[in-house]
Amino acid sequence: MRYIINSMENYTPTKVLAKQGVAAVCGIAGGAALLTLGALPSIVGIAVGGVAAAAGIGALLSKDPDDKKAGAVLAVGGALAIASKTIPLLEGAAGALLGLGGVGFLAMGVWKGVKFLKGLKSRR
Repeated sequence: MRYIINSMENYTPTKVLAKQGVAAVCGIAGGAALLTLGALPSIVGIAVGGVAAAAGIGALLSKDPDDKKAGAVLAVGGALAIASKTIPLLEGAAGALLGLGGVGFLAMGVWKGVKFLKGLKSRR
């Protein structure tokens, strides 16, 4: 009986897989959250935007660089949500930026998910 041993060239390390999986889930969730922030009614949008901005500022205080990046995006998203609901002149621009950011995060999450699945498949 002859066994074929897979090449280790295409093997994706566990750490890389874990990062890709977390990035995929967070990207999809973040994109959905940004799109939802833009669609919320005024009072709810202001409240949720304030909570998101506060959470983002909290993450900015972290020592982990990845937390700081996510915190910056969350803080800006919260500020945009508040601006889109309170300042009539910025309503269109802030809403467009929230939509663009949401679609961008969804695309990034899907891309990372595809890479995660390919890496997972390489481990078989």
